[in-house]
Amino acid sequence: MRAARQILAETGDTSASIQAIAERADVGFGSFYNHFDSKTELFEAAVVDAMEEYGQSFDERLAGIDDPAELVAAGFRLSALMADSHPELMQVLRRRGLGHIHSDNGLVRRALRDIEAGLTSGRFTPLDPVVALTALGGTLLALVEMRFARPDLDGDKAAVNLAEMVLRMLGVPPDDAHEVARRPLPAPTSPATPARPTGS
Repeated sequence: MRAARQILAETGDTSASIQAIAERADVGFGSFYNHFDSKTELFEAAVVDAMEEYGQSFDERLAGIDDPAELVAAGFRLSALMADSHPELMQVLRRRGLGHIHSDNGLVRRALRDIEAGLTSGRFTPLDPVVALTALGGTLLALVEMRFARPDLDGDKAAVNLAEMVLRMLGVPPDDAHEVARRPLPAPTSPATPARPTGS
C-alpha cells in the first residue's frame, strides 16, 4: 500500500508492473497476491487509505470546533498547509481525488457530515447536500492543484479567500464569512511527551 501511494504521489501512473511495485515495497512478487487480486484493487485501496488519513488529520486538528462554517473554512486552510507538511498525501489527493468526490470514503463522509450539520443548524442556506459537496470538493481540489502548480503563491492567503467565497456560496452572510475564514487555526496536536522520572 505504501509503495502504491508513493507511485501515485510521484507520477499518478498506475501502469507500473506488479514486479516493480513488489520491488519498491521490498517484498516478493508472489506476496502481492496474498493481499490484493489486482493492481487496480491495490491502487484503489491506496487512494482510500490516503483519503482516510487526510480525514483523520482533520478530526485530530479540528476536534474542538462545533461551527460547521468554521470547519469548512479551516479544512480549506489546512489542506493548503498540508501541501507542504504532507506532500505525498496531498499529491495522491491531487491526482486521484476527483474520482472520489462522491465515494463513501472517510474524507467524503466527513465533508457531508459538516454540510448536513450546517443545513440542520441553519448556518447554511437550504440546498442539496450532494450539490454542495460537489462544489466544495471541486474547489478544494483546485486549491490543492494551485498549491503544487504555483508554489510561489501564498497558500494560506489563497485558502482564506477561497474559504470565504465558499462560505458565501453556502449562504453565510458576507461579513460573517469574512471573519470565519480568518479565525486562527487550532494548534497542531503533538504526541504526549513521556513524563521524566523525578529524583528522590
